[in-house]
Amino acid sequence: MKSIIKILTIMFMGSYLLIACNTKSHEDAHGHGHDHAEEGETQHQHGEEHEDKVHFTEQQFTSLNMKVDTIRKRNLSTYVEANGQLEVPPQNEATVSTVIGANITDIKVIEGDQVSKGQVLAYASHPDLIQLQTEYIDVWNQLEFKEEDYKRQKKLYEEKVGSGKEFQRVRASYQSLKGKVLGLEAQLKLLHLVPASVLEGNISEKVAIKSPIDGFVRLVEVKIGQYVAPQKELFEIVNIDHVHADFMVYEKDISRVKVGQMIAFNVESNKDQTIYAEIYSVGKNFEQDPKAVHIHAEIENKDGMLLPGMYIRGRIIVDDQKNMALPQSAIVREGNKYFVFSARKENDGHVTEWEFTPVEVNVGVNDDDWIEVKPLQAISANTLIAYNNAYYLMAEMKKEEAEHSH
Repeated sequence: MKSIIKILTIMFMGSYLLIACNTKSHEDAHGHGHDHAEEGETQHQHGEEHEDKVHFTEQQFTSLNMKVDTIRKRNLSTYVEANGQLEVPPQNEATVSTVIGANITDIKVIEGDQVSKGQVLAYASHPDLIQLQTEYIDVWNQLEFKEEDYKRQKKLYEEKVGSGKEFQRVRASYQSLKGKVLGLEAQLKLLHLVPASVLEGNISEKVAIKSPIDGFVRLVEVKIGQYVAPQKELFEIVNIDHVHADFMVYEKDISRVKVGQMIAFNVESNKDQTIYAEIYSVGKNFEQDPKAVHIHAEIENKDGMLLPGMYIRGRIIVDDQKNMALPQSAIVREGNKYFVFSARKENDGHVTEWEFTPVEVNVGVNDDDWIEVKPLQAISANTLIAYNNAYYLMAEMKKEEAEHSH
């Protein structure tokens, strides 16, 4: 009996130990799993925190040439886009021709030459030129003789000695010759010949073709030896000192444009240079094709070669507003959202580190390289913002997210 009791006691104790061991093992396993969960949760929280920030060492910050500053307000302009070309006023362009037919004997300029008013462009010669001068001398001499006859007949008429009919005939003949002399003198002056010099016997075999204005030779349309008919265009002269911008503004924008507004524009030959002009005239004639009006603007900084006919592309500044703005390089687009990065410098006494955090914003008007930003949450005035490398910061943040997910 004692043996049986002993055996039962041993079996009972073994079962108790087995249950206790199993219970402890279960608690250990449960406790260990709980610890892992906490560790995983901590890591997850750390990962989320890490995903929203980018950290740079001071060396990385310097090597990337990072620029940080607070957000400031700038004058941001709204524009009306317009195209056109450079023009000069009509009084600054000239077409040079001859008043009589002649042969070109010499050309003194080429296209692109700068010339002064009265400068000789070419010489022309023709027998008609010589005949004009000899005819002037002949008619002038006739006029001298007729003038003496006129004075004599006038005196006789006034003394009631001469016939009134004779006096009228002489006076008509005298006035006719006088008119002819004046006409020939005018022709000589148009040919740049001096009548007084011609009367002294200085007959010119050729005449000078001169520039009527200061400027540059834009076009030469004649060759040596060529016969040119009266009024044929020989040269074109243009004075670019008064070149201005002529833009076309379309119907939908006409109401927004007025005299005094500034235009920033570029020419195709130098797209990197921005030129400014002020509107001094808005056309009153509405073009049908395209539906637009001409506006004229006086150029302020006439640097470089600005030639009539050059194509220009500009933006008329119609409104100035002062708004929070950042450079384009400070803003990155991610899907349908826009972000900038706030910057904070940390120093624990041993290591200096920069921390960048994405901040979602809305964007507004665009003024050249600056864009209006509207933070979704208020940004304090002393918060530093990364002014460049926003795309790189976003890429680094995604890279760290990908590494942490693995």
